Amino acid sequence: MTQKFEKLFQKMRPEVRKRVEERANAEYQALALAELREARDLTQVQLAKKLGIDQGAVSKIERRADMYLSTLRNVIGAMGGKLELTARFPSGDAHVVTFRATEPTKRKGRQTRQHNPTKQS
Repeated sequence: MTQKFEKLFQKMRPEVRKRVEERANAEYQALALAELREARDLTQVQLAKKLGIDQGAVSKIERRADMYLSTLRNVIGAMGGKLELTARFPSGDAHVVTFRATEPTKRKGRQTRQHNPTKQS
């Protein structure tokens, strides 16, 4: 007879549950973008809908070795997270950038739109 993991998890001793949670959190922190999406129980189609792009574009994003930080911020945001960038130095960590939603900017009296990297091919 199969049981749901949650039911088995609740039966574990507290110290065992804590070890399982710590290990799961460590694994969760080292996921590739596609694995992170799957861990959040999202399909590429669902994520694409949240981003306003098609499924093929999500697939391309997940396979990229390099991308704009704004693209990554948008993807993480669509998964319900917040992207933060930290630089690690021997003397300590530094929070580099707080990412905000991309908005049109005004320059010299005219309005310009910022590039939207989630729509690139």
